Amino acid sequence: MHDHGAPPQSRSHPPAAGPGARLMRRKPVEVLVAEGGRGEGGSLHRSLGLWQLTMISIGATLGTGIFVVLGEAVPKAGPAVTVSFVIAGLTALFSALSYAELAGTIPVAGSSYSYTYATMGELIAWICGWCLVLEYGVSVAAVAVGWGEYLNELLDGTIGVTIPDALSAPPGDGGIFNLPALIVVLLAMAFLLGGARESARANTVMVVVKIAALLLFCVIGVQGFRSGNYAHFMPLGMAGVSAAGATLFFSYIGFDAASTAGEEARNAQRDLPRAIMLSLIIVTALYVLVAAVAVGALPWREFTDSEAALAGIMKDVTGDAFWGTLLAAGAVVAIASVVLTVLYGQTRILFAMSRDGLVPKVFSRVHPKSGTPRVNTVIVSVFCGVLAAAIPLGQLADATSIGTLFAFALVNVAVVVLRRTQPGMPRTFRVPLSPLMPALGFGFCVWMMGSLSIVTWVVFGAWMAVGLVFYFSYGYRRSRLATGATGATDASTAAGANSEEK
Repeated sequence: MHDHGAPPQSRSHPPAAGPGARLMRRKPVEVLVAEGGRGEGGSLHRSLGLWQLTMISIGATLGTGIFVVLGEAVPKAGPAVTVSFVIAGLTALFSALSYAELAGTIPVAGSSYSYTYATMGELIAWICGWCLVLEYGVSVAAVAVGWGEYLNELLDGTIGVTIPDALSAPPGDGGIFNLPALIVVLLAMAFLLGGARESARANTVMVVVKIAALLLFCVIGVQGFRSGNYAHFMPLGMAGVSAAGATLFFSYIGFDAASTAGEEARNAQRDLPRAIMLSLIIVTALYVLVAAVAVGALPWREFTDSEAALAGIMKDVTGDAFWGTLLAAGAVVAIASVVLTVLYGQTRILFAMSRDGLVPKVFSRVHPKSGTPRVNTVIVSVFCGVLAAAIPLGQLADATSIGTLFAFALVNVAVVVLRRTQPGMPRTFRVPLSPLMPALGFGFCVWMMGSLSIVTWVVFGAWMAVGLVFYFSYGYRRSRLATGATGATDASTAAGANSEEK
């Protein structure tokens, strides 16, 4: 029973004594869960099961590293790029364990932003959320850039026509405006506006196509395998392997996408941890397999910065443009699914931040018929589409990696904090060997952040500075915790919401 007459959060959160205390205010877990699905003017629809959630994670992950970034990573590590994939995968695994525990405990749309809000306070939550905006929003743009490369491969192999460089590459890469990148983002927006269930169905079809395309590459590519290509396995040393791993970590960022669907899952506490772990295992196995075949089929020095590296390998191995064209067709579908699912995650992160009052209310406005944040979706899609059309891929990928690693590091800390502050809370999944595993996850994230370039760190610092200015000028005063709009009455609806689901 809840005392509706009591001041909001009076028992757990006494009134802040000063600015420092206000920055550390935490949002109770029971309030986070009670608010699940609710937005301005409507509620999100709970329609996703384990299969759809797993496909969302695979859809958001599988494709970015293999179809897009492999051509950039191989020149850094040589044949040891397979080790780079394993290192990046281990870093993701440690963080995935922490995500799985928190997703089962706090099944909400905010992902790591909400987890840190419940454990480390509002300022850290804002920083984490701002990193997620970088992770999701910028990665949509980065992946969309690669989509245009494969679209040109497909057009060239089918009708013998390609989109001119001026309209298929961003400024700085020989173009004026990357039109294909903008188009794929707007197509994803159209799917998302139809509803979560409809988007999930389309994504599932695209995931099946992309897995088939990668397996086809392995079957064809292994015919051109030359063991001599592995003779000098680590030509640039461990520093090169580490640098490539940091770049390739970009290809693992999607596994946490399922956690952003926490308020649209039918049985979130049971299915979210399973979906996160299952998707990461499948993706890592495919990444390592495809990378091993690719390097075996093509000497590492011959890899270029082409975003369509795999299609080129297929052509070289078979001597027939048909197979490269077929792979390009699979890549067009595959990368479109990444754009769709990552864009979905970005809108749900902003939905949660808006509901907490840290960003404008327009981002949490839900359309009553479709059960989706439509205005949010349109704003985010237009922003990401323009970004994709104007910024080169390499800069986007590294900026995304550093934002992701920072957010993942915070998630590993959040698991330990929540274990200490609320040890009796029901958990459908528990990180084994805690706090050792979360500590390893945190350490790997910090290590890989240190492998990124100075330019990337400068961009990240500037991004953080802009975010802090926005927080102190807007969110600090308008936060629902600051205004007292979130409290015991919110928590009191939890029982009713849960009983309806059952």
